[in-house]
Amino acid sequence: MFGLDFLDTVDISRWQFGITTVYHFIFVPLTIGLAPLVAFMQTMWVITKKDHWYRLTKFFGKLFLINFALGVVTGIVQEFQFGMNWSEYSRFIGDVFGAPLALEGLAAFFIESTFLGLWIFGWGRLHKLVHLATIWLVAIGVNMSAYFIIVANSFMQHPVGATINPENGRAELTSIWALLTNSTALAAFPHTIAGSFLTAGTFVAGIGGWWMVRRMKQARDASPEMAAELREEARVMWRPVTRVALLVMIASGVALGVTGDIQAKLMFEQQPMKMASAEALCHTEQPAAFSILTVGDHNDCESVRHWITIPALTSFLATNDFSAELPGVTELQAEYEERFGPGNYRPNLFVTYWSFRMMIGLAAGSAILAAAGLWATRRGRVPDQDWYAKLSLIAIPTPFLANSAGWVFTEMGRQPWVVAPNLNGVDQIRLTVDQAVSGHPPALVLFSLLTFTAVYGALALVWFTLMRRYVVEGPLEHDRHPHHEDDHDEDDGVKPLSFAY
Repeated sequence: MFGLDFLDTVDISRWQFGITTVYHFIFVPLTIGLAPLVAFMQTMWVITKKDHWYRLTKFFGKLFLINFALGVVTGIVQEFQFGMNWSEYSRFIGDVFGAPLALEGLAAFFIESTFLGLWIFGWGRLHKLVHLATIWLVAIGVNMSAYFIIVANSFMQHPVGATINPENGRAELTSIWALLTNSTALAAFPHTIAGSFLTAGTFVAGIGGWWMVRRMKQARDASPEMAAELREEARVMWRPVTRVALLVMIASGVALGVTGDIQAKLMFEQQPMKMASAEALCHTEQPAAFSILTVGDHNDCESVRHWITIPALTSFLATNDFSAELPGVTELQAEYEERFGPGNYRPNLFVTYWSFRMMIGLAAGSAILAAAGLWATRRGRVPDQDWYAKLSLIAIPTPFLANSAGWVFTEMGRQPWVVAPNLNGVDQIRLTVDQAVSGHPPALVLFSLLTFTAVYGALALVWFTLMRRYVVEGPLEHDRHPHHEDDHDEDDGVKPLSFAY
């Protein structure tokens, strides 16, 4: 009737969940990583009583609030998706999946939202140490939220702590402790946090680097008195915060490498098909090389050609053994058909192959900025070159894109499962995407897809406009703290942090 016979409810539902999830995940890593960095800036102000740390706290705190607000709004929609388009998934796994989501809402989100409100309106009203504690509790809360969400997602990757009720055919929770200590979650959480700190560090370093160069260039054309003030701001405010962010980037980059290696080995043990798909490894190899470039139709194994490779590296990534044998997609497909029945158990090899490489390659943007920034600011230097300002801005989006590519790989590599079977345990808890979708007409799902895409597009424009506006505006003059309060001050005259001062 609608001329949509060529569309499939499953595909449209997947597109809708994918678009809304990737969009929501733009805000998540920045929120997770920026909250502790803002808390650090405020801690430095409390300890040193230096005005520039106060101004930086207010400035980056404002950007954090914009990002947090958009993240909350788009995150709420994600939970509605399970009842809208994936009702069969909710029916089958809701008794287990709902537990970590409830903990995230009742514990973690309660902490972060409550203390964020106290932080916003507590300037000049709370004792400075109490007020400082509120932003640290926000930082703890956002990281707690991340853990509970990852626990829920990890059950989809590796179900534990549950069993199937034979009477109703639903999964039921048997051990909340097993669920919370799922080996998949314990490996994924530090990797996600490291990626979030890399994102926030790049964000702060990129903005700080741009402002350093901007102030130094403005000083060239200013009066001697104003030039001295501009150079001083670049030296005492923007350089220190940039250096801190660059060190955070280095530390988080190392942590990403270590945790990523742990995750890869666990992934090979739990989801060998995902590991084979990451390499577009069509047939079993011993040892298996890591390809930097392939050509051909990745979903047609016979046409795939691995051109540039690093010998034996994939074997090492999977097993810690350069000579290990890795099963290919074709052999795993035959094994899964024998184990789970007829069906296509191969994910989209084109998406998994390139998203895995985008995840790694885009992180190089942060690495380049970290190296260039540490060199440009060495021995007290304050850079004033245009190339450094441009590099600072160009690098900012790269960890956002790398994080998104990582999640695309994680979720697409699990296909066709929405709940992948536990190959080393009770594998009855499993569900394919086709089985999980709601039975809505394609036209209805397409309408919601187009609606969400349009609304999210508008929200993306709002987010970018606000962030750009306040970054370009910079710390305002009346963000300056009027005096150094002592431990007995009740009101220092500072207004609550808001979007309009």
